[in-house]
Amino acid sequence: TVEEGNRLIRFEYEGIFEEVLDKLGEMPLPPYITHKLEDKNRYQTVYASTNGSVAAPTAGLHFTTDLIEELKSAGIDIDYLTLHVGLGTFKPVSEEFIEDHNMHSERIVISKQLVEKLYHNENKTVIPVGTTSCRSLESLFWLGVKLIENPDLQGVLNLDQWYPYTAPLRDKVGKKESLGAILNWLDKNNEDNVEANTSLMITPEYRCRITDAIITNFHQPQSTLLLLISSIIGDKWREVYEYALEHDFRFLSYGDSCFFYRKS
Repeated sequence: TVEEGNRLIRFEYEGIFEEVLDKLGEMPLPPYITHKLEDKNRYQTVYASTNGSVAAPTAGLHFTTDLIEELKSAGIDIDYLTLHVGLGTFKPVSEEFIEDHNMHSERIVISKQLVEKLYHNENKTVIPVGTTSCRSLESLFWLGVKLIENPDLQGVLNLDQWYPYTAPLRDKVGKKESLGAILNWLDKNNEDNVEANTSLMITPEYRCRITDAIITNFHQPQSTLLLLISSIIGDKWREVYEYALEHDFRFLSYGDSCFFYRKS
């Protein structure tokens, strides 16, 4: 069936479904990669561990095992979270007004250990690798706000794409208070991980609550990823992208990496 650009396909199979897909299927590459990928590990990060994503978080492809060890040796803490990238990542913005764009929900899993580290190191700089990691960490803040509003929420949490812009407490809760609410909720429910579905939409007027900068690739026009970048560096993104085009930087999944930060 087809609805709003989505296709729902029913499979019949014998055996373990993931093994069947691995044998018969092909890596679901973004549409701008036109060559068949013979080695599926070429489209995967060295730290990937959990099945479920439809695409690799491609900013992480720049990080080798040796580079990660160098960063650790330099005193940089490295932590991991899980986000199952959905097809919405590749959905272009086709609406005239951004409020009419529908973000697909994506599943995130963030460990209690990471939440505790963020809570006890609130003044340390947090630099996500990739827009998906950025959205996950920012979603974490708003999940904490939701729990402050309703501490009795149970099971898998859900975050609507416009909640940060309409939440009654949006300008009244700090990072530590939000993370503290999540830790209290995890203890209360005897959970080791925050599991949630997020449709968070980061637009130019969005103010990051947990992240301070971002390592990412150069993105394609009319994408929600560019909107996210503009929330960090404002209209400066136009100048940056013009420079990248003029100097033949490589864009998209196997392209060049960049580091953006908020001056404030």
